[in-house]
Amino acid sequence: AKSCVHAENCFVPISEIIAVEEREFNKKQRNIGRWQKMAKLHAFTVYYVKRARNHRWRCSDVTFWCVDEHLCNQWTQALKELLEMQKSRPKQLLVYINPYGGKRQGKRIYEQKVAPLFNLASITTDVVITEHANHAKDNLFEVNIYKYDGVVCVGGDGMFSEVMHGLIGRMQKDSGIDQNNPKASLVQCNIRIGIIPAGSTDCICYSTVGISDPVTSALHIIVGDCQPLDVSSVHHNNTFLKYSVSLLGYGFYGDILKDSEKKRWMGPMRYDYSGFKTFLSHHYYEGTIAYQPAKHTHGSPRDKESCRTGCYICKKSEKQLAEQTKEHGLKHEEGEEEWKVIKGKFLAINAVNMSCACPRSPKGLSPAAHLADGSADLILVRKCSRFDFLRYLVRHTNQDDQFDFPFVDVYRVKCFQFTSKLSEDNESNVMDIGKKRFGQFCRDHPACCCNIVNSTWNCDGETLDSSAIEVRVHCQLMKLFARGIEENYKDEAAYSQSSIEQLL
Repeated sequence: AKSCVHAENCFVPISEIIAVEEREFNKKQRNIGRWQKMAKLHAFTVYYVKRARNHRWRCSDVTFWCVDEHLCNQWTQALKELLEMQKSRPKQLLVYINPYGGKRQGKRIYEQKVAPLFNLASITTDVVITEHANHAKDNLFEVNIYKYDGVVCVGGDGMFSEVMHGLIGRMQKDSGIDQNNPKASLVQCNIRIGIIPAGSTDCICYSTVGISDPVTSALHIIVGDCQPLDVSSVHHNNTFLKYSVSLLGYGFYGDILKDSEKKRWMGPMRYDYSGFKTFLSHHYYEGTIAYQPAKHTHGSPRDKESCRTGCYICKKSEKQLAEQTKEHGLKHEEGEEEWKVIKGKFLAINAVNMSCACPRSPKGLSPAAHLADGSADLILVRKCSRFDFLRYLVRHTNQDDQFDFPFVDVYRVKCFQFTSKLSEDNESNVMDIGKKRFGQFCRDHPACCCNIVNSTWNCDGETLDSSAIEVRVHCQLMKLFARGIEENYKDEAAYSQSSIEQLL
């Protein structure tokens, strides 16, 4: 057998072969020496994942041919049998497409870039074009989700959030779990979610794959990658509000979102405009935070250990958390002695379940945050000068330690509660636990800022107006068609486990 590709040997793990197809050999293609004299050739093509720069994946192919039809069929059958043994690969997917998000390119991106790859990999799909907000979420409570190997959302972070809420909510409903109970142990969602980026912001895709690229994400879905993901639940007065997987921000990022919502006509540019306007306003907010440290984790927010494919910190932390829960249960989690309390004036309060990296901020808000360790990084930016706050913001775009400021604190937590000054003053029963801990607030707020006493929570790009919330991290509550961010390899052959030639 010979390959029609004149290049170095191509080493590819079976797990990254997309498809194998028999091929009719065109006589016009026979231009290689002695093969021109053969009367009839038999060929098959192997489609596989080829890595490019910056975590980008592409579908490449190599064709093999020979004069022995039986031998050619043997090779083809052997490869197909090996692919059938890849049990993690999806065979049937439910796809939701947001035709309005981002630059309104979701439907085109799916039809031109993603659907052909799914067809090549023999994946059947049921496609739903969403027509209004929460269409996908509501639909997930009605369809038979258990016949699918995964759910794919085509859109931005908002579309992903909608699908996530529908899927997790459906799982809790089917299991009889009350989502309004902030201390409930939620049922893990084993139906994976795939993200095809096509929105204004694709932070979740970027933080779990390393790039916002539809073809790359489609290939991760095809090969059946699986990345567990922590999810935070947000409650107010024993009422469920939202789930969060990336940023839960109060103050600076909440104000940006609230202002930008009024300017949706500007498109993605609205975030830059609102960000500049919010920076100039320089509002700070008074409140109290009570949190429980994540003692089960094996890392810290400042250890510079980034979460990567097969992260050992996530695996160790998950095991340690499971042992703690088995030994002590939820009562241990609620122990009074474990709570830490911080009162003050804050420009920003951010809780992140992942790095929140994006093209403008390659390291993200918390570079060492982990995707699946059962914790969130709580970042507190206290009142400071505009110049100091600008220095902090600039650190998100370079390699300097962004937590190395006297006005910035960061903690790795498994749950926390926040109450603003106004909520504490007006709602004596805002939270039972708050009445025991929060005490009195400082009341020397400058007159110039008194008309803006509360900010808005930015929950994965959606606004939450409640100024008193309770947040709890649920370890690996859901799974994505992703593998985390891979290390950059200079030589592809260095990480490959086998080659097509060796398999044959």
